[in-house]
Amino acid sequence: MRKQVSSNQELAESLFIVNRHAKTAPQPKHLYEIKKHTIDKLLQEDRARKVGLHFSDHPKLSQQHSTLLIEVGGYYFHVPANKKDFDQLKHLGKVDQNYRNPKPQLSLSKAKRTLYRYLNWENPRSKTAPSYHTTAQPSMLGQKTVSPWNQRRRK
Repeated sequence: MRKQVSSNQELAESLFIVNRHAKTAPQPKHLYEIKKHTIDKLLQEDRARKVGLHFSDHPKLSQQHSTLLIEVGGYYFHVPANKKDFDQLKHLGKVDQNYRNPKPQLSLSKAKRTLYRYLNWENPRSKTAPSYHTTAQPSMLGQKTVSPWNQRRRK
């Protein structure tokens, strides 16, 4: 099978979708891992560029820290900065709250497939691993053996 090369625009849109879902996911670790590995690979291939440093909107333990601003295909992303970045890049100050990345029309599953293909990763869902179930208790609705709370027998 021939290896399909994704455009920077397609990768950027997929990164945007994965990042947006990671921000609200109950267990975002895997999504952030996809984002990190994709950005690292794009930087190594010179398909992404480091723009500068921004103050984070979410200080750690009440301490101000900075994040690295990355540009990929016209989209901008923040990732944790390392010590080299502080020596090599200009600090841009606060994040411009008026700027927003364009919103692509793309599903999370398609975005993840695109990034898996780019990273040459196997989709974890394609394995025969058991699916993840929630720990929520099943509803009592529809069960005839349980009477409503206001119609229980009194002792």
